[in-house]
Amino acid sequence: MSRPLIGITTRNGKDIDGHPIIALQHSYVNAVTGAGGVAVPISCNLPEGILMDLYARLDGILFSGGGDISLDHFEGDAHPRIDGVDPMRDSAELALLRSAAEGGKPMLGICRGAQLMNVALGGTLYTHLRDQLPNALDHDYPGNLRRTLVHSVNVDESSRATEIFGETLLRVNSLHHQGLKDIAPVLKAVGHSSDGLVEVVEMPEHPYALAVQWHPEWLTDQPSMQRLFRSLVEAAEKK
Repeated sequence: MSRPLIGITTRNGKDIDGHPIIALQHSYVNAVTGAGGVAVPISCNLPEGILMDLYARLDGILFSGGGDISLDHFEGDAHPRIDGVDPMRDSAELALLRSAAEGGKPMLGICRGAQLMNVALGGTLYTHLRDQLPNALDHDYPGNLRRTLVHSVNVDESSRATEIFGETLLRVNSLHHQGLKDIAPVLKAVGHSSDGLVEVVEMPEHPYALAVQWHPEWLTDQPSMQRLFRSLVEAAEKK
C-alpha cells in the first residue's frame, strides 16, 4: 500500500540575498516521515485553484507553526508584540483548514496551527498571554529550547487525544506568546496547562481533527509524541 501524502504548510521568507522563499523546518518533515507518511510541503503563495487542486490530492494535512495571525480574521486586542503576520499565508491556510473541516480530511495543528484551527472555525485568541491571561505561565521559550520540557499539560481522560497520546499528563516544550481564548463552537478543549490555557483541542464530529499548542515535532523521542504523528498518518491511510 502506498504511503499517505501528508501536506505540511510552509511560511514565506527571504534568503540571504533578499529573494523570496518558502520555508519549512526539517523537524516537521522528519516527524511525518518517521510516522510512515510522505511529507508534501504546501506553498502558501499558490493561486487558489492550484492550491485546492493540491489539497484534493493529499490524504492529510499538518498546519505548522509560525508567525501571528492577522487581526483581520478574529476579534482580538491589538498589541505591540504581534509579529510575523503574513496575509498570504493566513488566506491560504484558512481556506485549507475550512475545507478539511467540511470535507473530513485528517488534520493536525501545531502551535500557530492550533490557533489557526480555532480562528478558522469561529474562535478567538489572546494576542499576548502575559498581558491578557491572569497568572499566565511563561509560554514563550525561544531559540534553542525546542527540546526543553517547561510545563505540563493535563488531558481529559475521556478525550480522543488521550486515546492517541496514551497518557493524561504530558510534559511539553513551549514557544508561543499567543493562545486560544474563546474556543470555536465545533471544537472541544481537552487539554490545559496549569494556568488554565487551552493546550489541546479536538473536533468531535470530525474523523480526525486535533491541534496542540506546543511543538511535538521536536519531541519525537517521547512515545506519546510518536503516537500523535502516527495517528495522523493512520487516519490518512483510512481516508
